[in-house]
Amino acid sequence: MQTKDFLSISDLSSTDLQLLLADAIELKSLGWNSALSDKTMALVFEKPSLRTRVSFEMAMRQLGGQVIYLSPAEVGLGKRESVPDVARVLSRYVDIVAARTFSHDTLEVLGKYADIPIINALSDKEHPCQALADLLTIFEHKGNLKHLTLAFVGDGNNVAASLALACGLAGMNINIASPEGYELNSGILERAQILAENNGSEIEIGHDPKLAVRGADVVYTDTWTSMGQEDENVTRIKAFTGFQVDSALMYLANDEAIFMHCLPAHRGQEVSDEVIESRSSVVFDQAENRLHAQKAILSQLLGGAGILPNCR
Repeated sequence: MQTKDFLSISDLSSTDLQLLLADAIELKSLGWNSALSDKTMALVFEKPSLRTRVSFEMAMRQLGGQVIYLSPAEVGLGKRESVPDVARVLSRYVDIVAARTFSHDTLEVLGKYADIPIINALSDKEHPCQALADLLTIFEHKGNLKHLTLAFVGDGNNVAASLALACGLAGMNINIASPEGYELNSGILERAQILAENNGSEIEIGHDPKLAVRGADVVYTDTWTSMGQEDENVTRIKAFTGFQVDSALMYLANDEAIFMHCLPAHRGQEVSDEVIESRSSVVFDQAENRLHAQKAILSQLLGGAGILPNCR
C-alpha cells in the first residue's frame, strides 16, 4: 500500500487490492501467529458495533498484538478534546488506530495529525473494510472477481459507495438500484466510474431493482435506515417500498447467484427471512471474513511484505 492510512478503498491500486486479498486468504489459513507481537492498536469508536469491534480485536490478537478500546465517553472526539490533539496523543502511545466515526472528516483530520496509520472502521462516507471482506467472500465462492456482476439494491450509503469503488478496482460490474433521492453520492460515482473504465468493467445506476438484479452473480442489500438516521425510519420505509430482496427478486439473478448483506439485517424490510436463510446466502461468511480481511490490512500497514513473504 502506497499510503500511510486506509480511509477509502480507493486508496488502493488494483495491485494493492489483489495483494491484500492474497494476504487475507493466507492469513485465514495460518490462524494465530505472532507477526505483530510488539504492536498495539487503539479502537476509537463514536458508534457501537458488534462485527467491527470483535473482528478488529480478534484480528489484532490473532496476529499477536494488543488492543485498547476507547468508547465515545472516554475520548469525546471534537468535544472533550480536539481531534488533532487526540491524534497526536495516540501517536505517542500506540502503533495504529481503527476509528469508527459519524463523520468522514474526523478520519481525515486524524490521518493528517497522526504519525501512525489510521484505518476507517466505518464513516458516513465509506466502509472500506467491509468492501474488502465482501470481495474476499465473493472470490471464495466464485473463484474470481473480474467480469462478475454485483447488484446492489437499496440505499446509496457508505457500504454501496465502498462497493462501487471496490468493484471498479477489481474489474467487476456493479448495478445499483436505489429509490429517487437515495442515490449514490455523485463524487463517489465519478471516482468509481473512472476505476471501472480503467479495469474493464461497468457501473449502472437506476431505480428498478428488477433491472439491476437480472442475470447478476451477486445480489447485495443493506439496511434502509443506518445508525444515526433513526428519526427518518418511517419516511425511509415508505420510500423503499418495492426494494426488498425476496425470493421473487432473487429468481431474476443468475441461477448460481449468492446473496450478501453486511449485517445487521432487518428481516422483513430490506430482505425476506426466506432469502437470508436460503442456501444462496453467504452473510455469515461475510461476517467471518471481516476478521481475515482486517488481518491483511493490519499486516500491510504495520509490517508490509516481511509478514507474509509467500504472498510477495
